[in-house]
Amino acid sequence: MQHLETRRYDLDWLRVIAFLLLIFYHIGMFYVPWDWHVKSVHSGEGAEPLMLLLNPWRLSLLFFISGLALHFLYMKLGAGRLARDRVLRMGLPILAGIVLIVAPQSWLELVEKGEFDGGFLAFYPHYIEPDSNFSIITPTWNHLWYIVYLLAYSLLLAPVAGLITRWMQGTGATLTAKLFAGRSGVLAVLFLPAFPHMIFRLALDPYFPTTHNLVEDWANHAHSLTMLLTGFLLARDAAFWSAVRRATVPAILLVMMLGAGLSLLWANWEELSLDASWQLAIWPARMFRLLYAWIAILSLLGLAQRYLNRPGPLLRYLTEAVFPWYILHQTLIVMAGFWLTRQSLGVWSEFGALVLLTIGGCALLHEFVIRRTGVLRPFFGLKPRPPLATHPDGRPGGETRTDQDKNAYDAEVGADSNPQGCSG
Repeated sequence: MQHLETRRYDLDWLRVIAFLLLIFYHIGMFYVPWDWHVKSVHSGEGAEPLMLLLNPWRLSLLFFISGLALHFLYMKLGAGRLARDRVLRMGLPILAGIVLIVAPQSWLELVEKGEFDGGFLAFYPHYIEPDSNFSIITPTWNHLWYIVYLLAYSLLLAPVAGLITRWMQGTGATLTAKLFAGRSGVLAVLFLPAFPHMIFRLALDPYFPTTHNLVEDWANHAHSLTMLLTGFLLARDAAFWSAVRRATVPAILLVMMLGAGLSLLWANWEELSLDASWQLAIWPARMFRLLYAWIAILSLLGLAQRYLNRPGPLLRYLTEAVFPWYILHQTLIVMAGFWLTRQSLGVWSEFGALVLLTIGGCALLHEFVIRRTGVLRPFFGLKPRPPLATHPDGRPGGETRTDQDKNAYDAEVGADSNPQGCSG
């Protein structure tokens, strides 16, 4: 197994992949019949099987990786600087997102619902009025709820991060060494992390449906915070990562079996839920869905550890890009989708154009506007660019563009002083 004091590029790659999957998932939301901000005229059930396979673990993976990143960031900064860093790196994007980035989503959603018929500039004063009579809450954070929750969890975790870390370096490490050792360790890493979520599914989910309301979303908090804490606790645990590697093949086989079986159930869920003879199978299926979610994450961790633990210029670039892309992507999907679906295109032409406009829009705005404009960088979660080096006589120079990009990457992810970590 890779030594834990070397940089974990596999976790950097996995973070990039998780955010890119989330972008495509939200493109998929434009096409499935589930409730969303705007819908395609071609929306239907065709994409549902793939979306149902992705849905259980897409955000859990992000929260797990965020827990890993928070651990490495704490080891680099300490509790006080960690809290201050998270407030700046997340608070400003949340503010900018609510005030401006998300507003077009609400505007077009209300236009599509027939609740507003004017342009964006006419809508914006209504958007910022908290007493508006719309069917949706404005202003809002929509897809940025993940950043809001991550900021809240980071501030809750910072004061006790030292206690948790010291425990994991002593008693915790002793426990995990026994828990994840040998063949029984493979079983432990396959099944144990899913158990808390099964308890939450029984005790909290029926009473607290997901709302993305920070003060009411208790079941969602239980699942998301537990995933983040799991990542934080096990970030540098050698026994856990050894068990992940050994469990990769059985995890892949098991996730394929679970995915196939659950897909058959989901395809007939409405009929089965109404059939009295199937009632006893409903709750076990819900438990297997949670097990499937964890084992899917475990499979990705194992595959990334084996095949993606390598650096490169593309990783440096994407590591910086994914946060601005995340902030921008849903607004671009909503705006492009709202326009495209009114152009009488076929479903595949519309889908291809939507992917191109979303990915292309994120790439162009990040490359030519956000990362090159110092005042904008903090509002998209990026640190200021390092200044150009100067010659001894005061002339600018002495640092190539490649050097600048590498330094910006190091400043972003702490590569020099934090060799173990994935980006935060």
